[in-house]
Amino acid sequence: MVTARVRVARVTQTLEVALVCAVVLIPVAWMIASSLKHSVEVTRYPPVLLFTPTLDNFSQLFTMLPFFDYFVNSLVVAVGSTALGLLLAVPAAFAISWHRVSWPATFVLFTRMAPGTLFVLPWFILFTKLGLIGTHSVLILTHTVVTMPLILWVMLPHFDSVPRSIFESALIDGCRQFDCLLRVAVPLVTPGLTVAAILAFISSWNFFLFALVLGGIDTKTLIVLSFNFVGEGSTDWGRLMAAAVVISAPPILMIFAAGRGLIGGLTNGAVKE
Repeated sequence: MVTARVRVARVTQTLEVALVCAVVLIPVAWMIASSLKHSVEVTRYPPVLLFTPTLDNFSQLFTMLPFFDYFVNSLVVAVGSTALGLLLAVPAAFAISWHRVSWPATFVLFTRMAPGTLFVLPWFILFTKLGLIGTHSVLILTHTVVTMPLILWVMLPHFDSVPRSIFESALIDGCRQFDCLLRVAVPLVTPGLTVAAILAFISSWNFFLFALVLGGIDTKTLIVLSFNFVGEGSTDWGRLMAAAVVISAPPILMIFAAGRGLIGGLTNGAVKE
């Protein structure tokens, strides 16, 4: 009887995993398949499942547009906003965890709860006065509003999970609080730091609104470029799907490269010691 229950549980778990994989992977497979079709075949109904693959969409993407320049812009903005977010959020998370207060973290979270359109007009006026519209700097600064709360809330449980006695011992030995953060706390929460950096990078990489309104021709990002394929009367689905494949490749590669470290970083801070 126990064996039968175990088998039923295993079959149920297998079906659940298969269902989740199908929900996640079918849209990805559809996107990749569509990028290898002509635009007419993408929208054909019923869908064309058997087709002759073509790389025309990708070749047009790289030959007709300065795609590499847009890729560099996205990379500069995502890396810059992630680095600035880490620089601001990690010390803040450590201080909030040390003093056991929650209102600063909740206050910072409001920036993620509010719609992005709430910030666009004031920022556009402000950065126009400063002459920063259309520069990488304005995109890095504004995308930090997206990355910093995320990093803060990811790092909080990791700092909370470190026994306070470790920090107190370091302070007794003459370590200053800032040195305690850099030399003691950060090495202990490295898995969480990795997760926070990856999630912040992906959030900035895929963020559309600020790059569309505050960016310029020379700082256009890949996610804004993909909007060019959506027309008022028609949409170039083939090149749009090809652009989507290329845009999604760096975050996916980062997640696969992190591997088990990403999963460990997500779970290490879940239990407070």
